[in-house]
Amino acid sequence: MDFGLPKEQATLKTSPPFGEEVREGRVALTPQGVRELVARGHRVYVERGAGERAGFPDAAYEEAGARLVSREEAFGRGEVVLKVGRPTLEEVALLRPGATVMAFMHLAVAESGLVEAMAAKGLSAIGYELVGAEGKRPVLKAMSEIAGRLAPQVAGRLLEAPMGPGVLLPGLPGIPPADVVILGAGVLGRAAARAFLGAGASVYLLDKELSALEEAAHEARGAVTALITGSRLERYVAFADVLVGAVAVPGERTPVLLSRALLARMRPGSVLLDFAIDQGGIAETSRPGVYQELGITHFCLPNVPALVPRTASHALTATLLPFLLRMEEDPLEVPELRQGAYLLLGQKGGHLE
Repeated sequence: MDFGLPKEQATLKTSPPFGEEVREGRVALTPQGVRELVARGHRVYVERGAGERAGFPDAAYEEAGARLVSREEAFGRGEVVLKVGRPTLEEVALLRPGATVMAFMHLAVAESGLVEAMAAKGLSAIGYELVGAEGKRPVLKAMSEIAGRLAPQVAGRLLEAPMGPGVLLPGLPGIPPADVVILGAGVLGRAAARAFLGAGASVYLLDKELSALEEAAHEARGAVTALITGSRLERYVAFADVLVGAVAVPGERTPVLLSRALLARMRPGSVLLDFAIDQGGIAETSRPGVYQELGITHFCLPNVPALVPRTASHALTATLLPFLLRMEEDPLEVPELRQGAYLLLGQKGGHLE
C-alpha cells in the first residue's frame, strides 16, 4: 500500500511562560516505523520536514526507505494518510478520492463542513482516539499518559510569579503543599494524580464511577478519592490551587461540569488545566489557548503532548504500528482500526450516526 506522512501545520497562540505559540511537532511515524512498513513491501511518502520538530531529519526517513516528496504528494499519493491532528478543509482537498485518513479526529467538535467534505470525497476517517478493542484504546492511552505526566510541569510553571500567585507545588517544612483537584479518574486523571503526588502536592481525585476510583486508589496511593456531586464540586473547587479537567466520553463532546459561577469561587491566581479541551472542554470558560479569565489561569491546549514531540512521536509509532503491520490491502480489514472509523468510504460510521 501507499502511505502518506505529511507535516503538521497546526499552531496555537499561547502566552508566557510558553512563548507566543505552540506548534504541533508530532509525527505519526518515526523513521523506524517507516522502516518496518517498507520491509513489508509498502511505500511511504514523507513530506520534507515532517519530522524535524520531533528531531527526525529527512535523511533518517530517506535511510529508512521513505520517498521524500512535496506536501501535495504526501496527501495525494497516499492510499492511507497518517496525520496527528484531524485534517483541515484545505487538507481534505489534497486527499485522493476514496483514501483513508487517520488522525486524532475528535469530530464532535470539528469545524463546520469538515465531515461533509470528507464524505463527499468518499474518504474513510479513522480516529486514533477510538482505535482498539474491548474498551482498550492504546493510542489514546499513550497520549493521555503523556499529558498526565506533564501536568505537574505545566502547573508548576503557571503557579510561578508573575503569571501565578508564586506557589511551590510541594511546599516546604511548615508550609503546606499546593492542593490539586483532578476531575476524572481515567488514564489521564490517574497519571496526573501519580505525577502530582510524586511532585509533593496534595491530590484529590473525583469521578462519578466508584469502580474508577477504586482502581485509582491502587495506582495513586495517597490521593483522596471522592464521588463527584454538586456539593463536592463547590467545596473542592473553592480550595484548589490547581484544577485538572480529565473527563472524557469517547467520540462525544465532554460534559461541561464547571460553570462560570462555580469557577468564580476559585482563589485568584489558581490554575485550570483543561485537558478535555480537544473534546470541547470541561468548563464554560474554556477555549483553546493559554489565558486568564475570572482571575484564573486557563491552560487549554488541545495538543499537550506536542510539548514533548519526540517522546510523543515514539509513543504514537509504538501503539499504531502493530495495527498497520497487520494490513494487507485495506486498513478497515483490521478490526481495531475499523473500530475507530467515523466514516467508511464516505458513509457515516457508528460514531457519527
